[in-house]
Amino acid sequence: MGRTFLEHPGGTRLYSCVNCDTILTNKSELMSTRFTGATGRAFLFNKVVNLNFSEVQDRVMLTGRHKVRDVLCKTCNTKLGWIYEYANDENQRYKEGKVILERALVQESQGMEES
Repeated sequence: MGRTFLEHPGGTRLYSCVNCDTILTNKSELMSTRFTGATGRAFLFNKVVNLNFSEVQDRVMLTGRHKVRDVLCKTCNTKLGWIYEYANDENQRYKEGKVILERALVQESQGMEES
């Protein structure tokens, strides 16, 4: 097995896997904090890196039927949330391609000032 290549999104406020500290995204990619996941509060992000994905699943959620994939940490394979692949309802289509990270499964940390 080769070495896992990880991306770093940069930024002053970072979100990483609570289990292994792999960096996933930054605050500039945060779209909403008003979502709910299996473990409670969840965040919607525009872009998240260093993930693996499950097969597409059809799920009925609070906001309707969606096709989603679970997202897992690329380093430790911890399930962190899901990505919206397709929304049946037109008013939910803004979520397509966006990632939900469950608050209990990620941690925030200070990044570095960009020059």
